[in-house]
Amino acid sequence: MPIEITGFLILSLIIVLVAVVFASQGIKVVPQQTAWVVERLGKFHAVLSPGLNFIIPFIDRVAYRHSLKEIPLDTPSQVCITRDNTQLTVDGVLFFQVTDPQRASYGTSNYIIAVTQLAQTTLRSVVGKMELDKTFEERDLINKSVVSAIDEAALNWGVKVLRYEIKDLTPPAVILQAMQQQITAEREKRAVVAASEGRKLEQINLATGAREAAIAQSEGDKQAEINKAEGQAAATLAIATATAEALRPLAVSEAALLKLLRLLAAQLRSACRWPKSMLQRSGSWPAPTIR
Repeated sequence: MPIEITGFLILSLIIVLVAVVFASQGIKVVPQQTAWVVERLGKFHAVLSPGLNFIIPFIDRVAYRHSLKEIPLDTPSQVCITRDNTQLTVDGVLFFQVTDPQRASYGTSNYIIAVTQLAQTTLRSVVGKMELDKTFEERDLINKSVVSAIDEAALNWGVKVLRYEIKDLTPPAVILQAMQQQITAEREKRAVVAASEGRKLEQINLATGAREAAIAQSEGDKQAEINKAEGQAAATLAIATATAEALRPLAVSEAALLKLLRLLAAQLRSACRWPKSMLQRSGSWPAPTIR
């Protein structure tokens, strides 16, 4: 009896152990944003989605585990030669995401190394088409060119390249010194131009002010002459008016004045016709008579 109980216990333990092994090998819990690639007898079988999954122990096995999150990848710095034969040290960050776990598993032996190498070669090609000054100005164009080239090739690797960002563009120390001198010269040039423009505006403002002052002075002189003339005219008119008022009581009638003038005119004509001897004897003009 004790021997039978011992054999039963051993058999039970074996069964429990096999069940535990089968459960651990057959039940798979896949985390969120993760994909597991299952092979059956060495051949691709399925991709396990997040959650609880079951496979056949010892026949199926999880061959690859892929994260479906966005992955940042530092690309090693490298020396690129620009179009104007200037060495430029460039490094950047590549952001990609696994979109097809099957292709990511069987499309390439290591998609991370493949993406990194392709990013470096594409970057050298893009920078080689630009001059040094353009590389600092066209960072967005470089980033887009690298992403476009890698994304087209990475389709067979099950990888989607989202973006590429350049971190540093470092030219040689001699180029940096020359660029600093150029920047200093440009700033000095802008300062000289700004100073000349200021002097020009100053001269223009002074000339404009002098002209406006001269115009104002001439307008003032003109108005003063006008006022003086109007004053003199008013004074003359006042004097004439006062004189007329003073002579009005002594004035004779218009008819008597005309008669007197005619008589004087007749006497003058008669005197002009007299002989010179009569004038010498008489020594005087005949006295006019008013009728």
